[in-house]
Amino acid sequence: MTQVQRPEKLGADARRDLLPPLAQTGWGSVDGRDAIRKVYRFKDFVEAFGFMSRVALAAEKLDHHPEWRNVYRTVDVTLATHDAGGLSILDVHLARRMDALAHGAEHDQTAVSPMQALL
Repeated sequence: MTQVQRPEKLGADARRDLLPPLAQTGWGSVDGRDAIRKVYRFKDFVEAFGFMSRVALAAEKLDHHPEWRNVYRTVDVTLATHDAGGLSILDVHLARRMDALAHGAEHDQTAVSPMQALL
């Protein structure tokens, strides 16, 4: 049986390259964790749930799943790779994919901590 190699935790150089562009799109850090977070706000529940459905399919293809919760038109997402003990390239890939699938959603920058804590 072939074992799939899971990604390693992002090193300092990768963080400096990969995380600032995510911060520009509304991603931030999570206090006390090596994780990123974004709060999306959609027009209504149907758009929020549609986003979650699209992301679920993308996450399944990556074999990497978000921590998230939905209240009406808001989707609160946290990404970390538990096997790696923190952020990995999978989190960056999924964050980018989620942003591409958000179709005009706004984000609540006040809900997240600054990304500098992870650099």
